[in-house]
Amino acid sequence: MFTGIIETLGTVKQISGARIRLSSGFSDLVVGESIAVNGVCLTVVSPAGGEFSADISEETARRTSLGSLVPGSRVNLERAMPASGRFGGHVVQGHVDGTGAVAGAIELDGSVEMSFSVPTELERYLVEKGSVTVEGVSLTVARLEEGQFSVAFVPHTLECTTFGAKLPGDPVNIEVDVLAKYVERLLGYAPGQEQRR
Repeated sequence: MFTGIIETLGTVKQISGARIRLSSGFSDLVVGESIAVNGVCLTVVSPAGGEFSADISEETARRTSLGSLVPGSRVNLERAMPASGRFGGHVVQGHVDGTGAVAGAIELDGSVEMSFSVPTELERYLVEKGSVTVEGVSLTVARLEEGQFSVAFVPHTLECTTFGAKLPGDPVNIEVDVLAKYVERLLGYAPGQEQRR
């Protein structure tokens, strides 16, 4: 499990088939541990010298924005939270629900409001002032419009994540709040179906 609080930025060093190698700056990674790369939970293999490799399945490449990475791409990194860790964001699984794209950005006094397109099937899980994970970052929904949502970024988040370099049209990974999905299931709703009695 993750919390959506990015620890550091990494850089894609090499992509060879389904295997990706990244610099991380982490010197204590071990084989088999989980790490979120742009919000996607991957398994660490062959860590050494502040770098590590991970395998990206065809399914993951197709369903997330990881398939668009190239050598030199910057990525958000977060290691899995230890049981004794501080819970700084919200419950993040690293299981991406879908991809959207940067729709635009507006500079405000002391912040930047960025909007993202969202797949229709995920809209129902978003509420104003609710949590959402975009590119692995725990964010708060500021505004909802049809087909998109907006969040406010303070300078620190822009500097310490990949969002400071995002441009309109850039793909992003979206993970909705898992609690909303469980509530939907418990209430008897299923996508495309009427409520069960």
